[in-house]
Amino acid sequence: MASPEAPAAANGDGAASPVSGEAVSAGFAELERQQQLLASCTRLYQQLSDHFDTLERGLASRSDAIRHKRRAVEARTGRALDSLRRRELTIDGSVSRALEQLDSLAGSGEGSSVAEDAAGLADSLRALCAKMDSAAFFGFVAARRKEADALRAEMPPALRCCVDPAKFVMDAVADVFPVDRREMKNPADLAWACVLILEAAVPALADPDPEIGAARPLVPRAARERARGMAREWKEAVELKGGVEGAKAPDAHAFLQHVATFAVAEREDRPLYRRIVVSFSWRRQMPRLALALGLDEEMADIIEELIGKGQQLDAVNFAYEAGLEEKFPPVPLLKSYLEDSKKASSNVSDNSSTSSGQSGSNTNKKEQSALRAVIKCIEDRKLEYEFPLEDLQKQLEDLEKAKTEKKKASSSASSGGTSEPANKRIRASNGGPMPPAKAGRLTNNTSVSSFPLATAFVHSPSQTSYASPSQTSYASPPHTSYATPSSCPYDRPAAHGLYCNRSPPAIREPYVYPANEVPSVGFGMSYSSPPMTYPAAYGGYSNGLPAYNNGMAPAFHQAYYR
Repeated sequence: MASPEAPAAANGDGAASPVSGEAVSAGFAELERQQQLLASCTRLYQQLSDHFDTLERGLASRSDAIRHKRRAVEARTGRALDSLRRRELTIDGSVSRALEQLDSLAGSGEGSSVAEDAAGLADSLRALCAKMDSAAFFGFVAARRKEADALRAEMPPALRCCVDPAKFVMDAVADVFPVDRREMKNPADLAWACVLILEAAVPALADPDPEIGAARPLVPRAARERARGMAREWKEAVELKGGVEGAKAPDAHAFLQHVATFAVAEREDRPLYRRIVVSFSWRRQMPRLALALGLDEEMADIIEELIGKGQQLDAVNFAYEAGLEEKFPPVPLLKSYLEDSKKASSNVSDNSSTSSGQSGSNTNKKEQSALRAVIKCIEDRKLEYEFPLEDLQKQLEDLEKAKTEKKKASSSASSGGTSEPANKRIRASNGGPMPPAKAGRLTNNTSVSSFPLATAFVHSPSQTSYASPSQTSYASPPHTSYATPSSCPYDRPAAHGLYCNRSPPAIREPYVYPANEVPSVGFGMSYSSPPMTYPAAYGGYSNGLPAYNNGMAPAFHQAYYR
């Protein structure tokens, strides 16, 4: 950088000259530029240092992950090699045990027919398996869904009685899986029976060597190829119906169980297996099937995906099945699951109308289901010390109590709050006066009814009515007379409807008596006593009469005088 004294030194006489202000300003501007340049270089260096530190940390973490995976692969490879060596050494022994089992089945074939009429479930299953009657076996299982637990316990030893368990099982489920081929128009869903039979076939097909067991299912080559063909057929049928997500849960479960039972899992189908496992993760057997289908390396990703979808309870089950409970602690997941269920229930109750009580009831049921599921998970995983059950049980009791009270309130509201029926007064269809409420209780007039009675004719309340010879004649019941009676002619036909009759007016049949036998009745004459006494609570508005406000006594319908 040039010195400010350079212009002075340039003078020939060497005399010092004064420094101008422009030179000072230029010098300070240069200093400021140099300062900004240094600051920019420092900031850039810091950014580069941070970037390279991040890259180093990323490389270190990736190296650790690769090193960990390498060790896991080496351990898994070592176990697989040891298993192969052990299998190779035990092939002769397994074959000899299988032949001995076939010989024993052949020797007991004659006596197995006696068990056909046996009443026990186990004996019936063994008899059907010994005869290799697959159709009858499937029908026997499908007809006993309520005995699923007993069937699950008795079928594995029964399937060992089969000469060829793999062929027997595939023949049994062939009408329903992979495609329902039954001729019924609306067949019942029997995929659950297929799942039950395929699960029971796993121990039946296991290697007799106890050290190997189900790790090496004894499936003949022809049966294995048939199982692969059935799996391909199911996948094609599902794709035609819109994909795995649109499949029914029992059907998808039967597919995965079929692949695991006969050990026909394909590496290229693992994405399909994962989609099915995640879509139906709430089914109890899905974590075990995921491991059996070779998804053990993807279990951590599956658990994270379930947590992201709000299925923390399923994530806990998967973590325990895969041994990843330390990486995914169960207690925080269960608490998060309860919080999410409460938020969802509150949002539903806020956004929907609860006037009928149906939405509130559904919300209550969802909260109860979530609490019961969490309580069961805690009990199954022995987490009572980390997550005490007292608070959860108290919340469940409060919800049940609130549900009971809400039911009582809704039932009382639907019945009007009283046990007595509502008292409704219906105006007569002929436009007559309104009858009093509970008229039958206020008077002894039993003629007020909504159904027409037998026809009777009267001259007046003091005269006897006419009736047919086979009928009993009725006289007018006694009534309390009004203080100021007045005559009022009837201005409506006598055949109109009655009080409390909701139906439209109907014309009655003509009189059954000859004209010469029926005396003339003066419809314009006054009656000495009314049919009933109306209390003063139903009228009396400054008209001089105790119960009417039209200035005249009422003209009663003929129905009151039967």
